[in-house]
Amino acid sequence: MTSPSRIDVPSQPVGRLGDAWRACVGTGRFDLALRRDYQDSLAVIQRDIGFRHIRGHGLLSDNMGVYRPYEWQGQRRMLHAFTYVDQVVDAYLDLGIRPFLELGFMPRALASGDQTVFWWGGNVTPPSSHREWADLVRATVAHLVDRYGLDEVRTWPIEVWNEPDLRDFWKDADQAAYHRLYEVTALAVKEVDTSLQVGGPAVSPGADDGWLARFAEFVEERGVPVDFVSRHAYTSGPAQHVPFGSHQTLAPAGRLLEQFAAPRQELKGTRLAELPVHITEFNSSYCPDNLIHDTAYNAAYLAPVVAGGGDLVDSFSYWTFSDMFEEAGVPTALFHGGFGLLTHRQVKKPTFHLYAFMARLGDEVLARGDDHLVTRHPDGRIAVLAWAAAGADGHTLRLSLPAAGDEVFARRSHVDEERGNAYRAWRRMGSPRSPRPRQLDVLHEAAEPGRSHLRLPVRDMRASLDLALERNEVTLVEVEPVVEEAPPWWDEGRLLGGGTAG
Repeated sequence: MTSPSRIDVPSQPVGRLGDAWRACVGTGRFDLALRRDYQDSLAVIQRDIGFRHIRGHGLLSDNMGVYRPYEWQGQRRMLHAFTYVDQVVDAYLDLGIRPFLELGFMPRALASGDQTVFWWGGNVTPPSSHREWADLVRATVAHLVDRYGLDEVRTWPIEVWNEPDLRDFWKDADQAAYHRLYEVTALAVKEVDTSLQVGGPAVSPGADDGWLARFAEFVEERGVPVDFVSRHAYTSGPAQHVPFGSHQTLAPAGRLLEQFAAPRQELKGTRLAELPVHITEFNSSYCPDNLIHDTAYNAAYLAPVVAGGGDLVDSFSYWTFSDMFEEAGVPTALFHGGFGLLTHRQVKKPTFHLYAFMARLGDEVLARGDDHLVTRHPDGRIAVLAWAAAGADGHTLRLSLPAAGDEVFARRSHVDEERGNAYRAWRRMGSPRSPRPRQLDVLHEAAEPGRSHLRLPVRDMRASLDLALERNEVTLVEVEPVVEEAPPWWDEGRLLGGGTAG
């Protein structure tokens, strides 16, 4: 077997690392944010990663209690109540994250039908009255502006509905009905203030049949405002259901990047061609009960996507930050294949560490390749993100890094099948559905990355770094010059005494 050639990393940057990867993260339905475990989990996410926005379903569903018709003195009247909305948004802002508002689903009292989606019953039919829907949207947005200020709410993208191209999420996947909803909604938002950002159509990965082009044609003909375009991206095949779980095939991870690029390709030559593109959901599998999400494979699979997706879109939102989700019902076990970067009770999954490693990269890009991304911080520290191809045997990556001084200190953090992999430990302890406190302690411990440290010589202002990557490994190496402060008389050879003082 031939040794891999060494990659000479240039000392001058070849670009900058944007933060589209951390611009947004997904969440379960809006009212889950009222729960303690949810807020505890989001605090961990914000401490170690720090997303800017958070998006989820159900802002206008009955669980939030916003749309409240009532009878008084023989007349039907309307109250728009924001008790829960305020609590959720306050919690978000306290944790340093802003809403990416998705307007949906339909309140039952305003719905034109009884079709619902998910265990918790989000209504997916058009409004029985577009006038009352517009009043609801206008009142909600106006309340947010009044409470949080126009300058703040201008930074919150407002998305109209979720995956209307799918019958499960919009009755009959009726595009004409969606276009009407979008027009009424966008105009209502702009009545509050024209500077607010409104967009859509939040189509699914299967919407490559002209949905976006027809949407662009409609808004252009009607002069309807659109400030951004949104779609979703997943690479899993049809679900093979088992009790409380799903299995699926996966296309190569590069297919996600192709889906990221699709909106701008489809919208060339339209009024929407130069608008920001937001991937408001992405992951490997679209099922919230597929164990792939809990594995080291998922982290390695998504590493090239997270490292490179910002070259194609303005944001791409991992679906989701936590396993507190419940679309398919209340989870039956701690590890159950949930979308989250964290399980319930804040056990970190390998993909959590992929994001936490990204948060420790520098702004300057020195080099990138199929299995690595090399960056530099303003103070000169170098940070290397490297990964093995998902499912393949590990390999060795050999880098020659620009360096100063005589030696450098290298700090390595890594996750793979054995390290930073609480799912593996959970399986070995018998897959307890409700781990006892002692078992949870073990799982939290097993979830921490492997860590090691090296001191490397510098020759001709270069340091050689050889990384042996294990199967499904994602690793971060942080390199900085050694500033030696040990006194000249210190001799580790004399730890046990003996020898002669110099």
